[in-house]
Amino acid sequence: MGKKHILTFGLTGLVLAASLVACDDGRSGAQDAANKLASGLSALDVGAVPFQGKDSSAANDRLHEAFKALEPAKPTVHGGDLTVDKDTATLPLDISWTIGGSEWKYTVSAQLKKAGDTWQTVWKPDLLAPGLTDTEVLATSTQSPQRADILGAGDVPLVTSRAVVNVGIDKPALGGADPAASAAKLAALVGVDPAGYTQQVQAAGPQAFVAAITLRQDGRTITDEQIGAIPGARAIADALPLAPTRTFARAVLGSVAEASAEQIEKSGGALKSGDSTGTGGLQQQYDARLRGTDGVQVFAQVPGLTPEQRQAQPNAGRRMLFQVAMKPGAPLKTTLDPKLQQLAEDTLAKVGPASAIVALRPSSGAVLAAASGPGSNGYDTAMLGQYAPGSIFKIVDSLALIRGGMTPDSKVDCPATLEVDGRTFKNAEGYPASSLGSVALRDAFAHSCNTAFINARDKVSQAQLESTAASLGVGVDAPKLGAAAFLGSVPGQAGGTEHAASMIGQGKVLLSPLVAAVMAGSVAKGAPVSPVLVTNPDAPAGTGTPSGTTSTATGSASPAATAASSASASGSPGATSSATAAPTASGTPLTPAEAASLADMMRAVITSGHAGFLASVPGAPVGAKTGTAEFGSDNPPKTHAWIVATHGDLAVAVFVEDGGLGATTSGPLLKEFLTGAG
Repeated sequence: MGKKHILTFGLTGLVLAASLVACDDGRSGAQDAANKLASGLSALDVGAVPFQGKDSSAANDRLHEAFKALEPAKPTVHGGDLTVDKDTATLPLDISWTIGGSEWKYTVSAQLKKAGDTWQTVWKPDLLAPGLTDTEVLATSTQSPQRADILGAGDVPLVTSRAVVNVGIDKPALGGADPAASAAKLAALVGVDPAGYTQQVQAAGPQAFVAAITLRQDGRTITDEQIGAIPGARAIADALPLAPTRTFARAVLGSVAEASAEQIEKSGGALKSGDSTGTGGLQQQYDARLRGTDGVQVFAQVPGLTPEQRQAQPNAGRRMLFQVAMKPGAPLKTTLDPKLQQLAEDTLAKVGPASAIVALRPSSGAVLAAASGPGSNGYDTAMLGQYAPGSIFKIVDSLALIRGGMTPDSKVDCPATLEVDGRTFKNAEGYPASSLGSVALRDAFAHSCNTAFINARDKVSQAQLESTAASLGVGVDAPKLGAAAFLGSVPGQAGGTEHAASMIGQGKVLLSPLVAAVMAGSVAKGAPVSPVLVTNPDAPAGTGTPSGTTSTATGSASPAATAASSASASGSPGATSSATAAPTASGTPLTPAEAASLADMMRAVITSGHAGFLASVPGAPVGAKTGTAEFGSDNPPKTHAWIVATHGDLAVAVFVEDGGLGATTSGPLLKEFLTGAG
């Protein structure tokens, strides 16, 4: 018996991991043949591989036929120890595929023989897959789980499977009818673009169903009879994961749609054509967790059998090679209160500019509503907006002054105008003359005296503003929020007019409606509030979904958010900022005594200030602070309208991007919301 030579190499994909060592006896051609075989299998192209027992071209055709159902996937091939014995060699090949996001691994054995001066691979069908015969091909089957629900407070389903109908033209059902005429009639019936839809129908194949629109079954006004009256038109029943209405918390929750080519490419095999995936909001952030894992089967079968022939065979003619059980998605639980969320959206329904209402429960931090109005055009203004807060930021100023030894009764100077480095600041139009001069801090807060708070700039450094804001939850990471959010930015350094602008919530100070509600909620709680939206952010083992995170740096806000200028300032510089600070520690926590003083001043806004209209809100006494922030370069400048409030165990922020005064624009919206909340 001849001496055996062991040659080792590894091939992953198309690249050899180690080179073969050539034999001194001249049989190193086995190396080249082994390389060529492994490379050809990994590329699914063995047309250049010399075979014994089959023509190379025929072997290549057989390979493509066997693996056609696995396209466009390609295997990863790793060669084991090549054993050479005279004119014969054997090579184990470890082959792996990614099928539906799961990895299928198997090992086959290749035999090589020397014919003259050439090493050739001995053809056998099971070179491609374990036990494969010349009459079998591979096939796959995928079973997708139903997408898991997104739940609200009390585990009430917010997004769940709801009945829909897909309305379109079924081209095989047209008979002799003109497809263009039917398409135009259906487009007019369901309200889609007739020209565009007609073009889609005409371009589709003769067996296609071309969807025009998907309608919710519940409450639809277009009947089956109207659809059926159009030749070829059909309404096909289906179910989709949907919120209660098309707009309900859409910016926060996101939506579910068929995966795009880009999403499929980035999924690493987890998504395939026709799969649904989350787009935007929580649906995208927690997509893998909600989607679950497909059940996958790979099997060998004889092609071309009739259904009757297949049923007559064991296991319907399928020989199982690999399978992974389907894993259902896991529901995502949120704190959103369906009643309050809908109330917030109804309140904003007629507001033209971008707008938001955020309501949370101070005692727990639970976000009960995070609504962005129709003027936000799908942008999550409530959670991600970055805007100059104007005078609602005087809550921060006041806390800093209290920490410096003042009380709500301490006197401050409120002149009609104030110059800082040659620039003139003034109070809002209509500021009461009776509240000018030496007034109590409470009165300056209640009537929002800009000059009084700017006058106090020497008592409160910019660094103190930053740290005091953090004591109220502004600019502080929210580890339990479980969703993307902008949590505020207060620069730690600023001087001159920029520091003066910061004292009235302008300059480079930026808040979101969410963090404005957090600030008010901290006053109501008597301690910093850390907001919570997703209560079970950690994914089940194996889904790979990260826990929810928050950020003080997000994508760009609206143009208005990055063009804020000093509020109520004559000739003050326009300060722009798209930069945001890193999360900061909360520093010195807010104390109950400090919160009591702030609550006293917020109540004065109702009892003696310009938000007296909130006195009639039933239930617990309301405390509030209004804010108006100038932005842009118009003359007169446009303004953001803000108001924040506390009402028992409820804290609310209302924002309108281009809204005039906080008291007159956002104030009535707040009253409507608080009254409806009960």
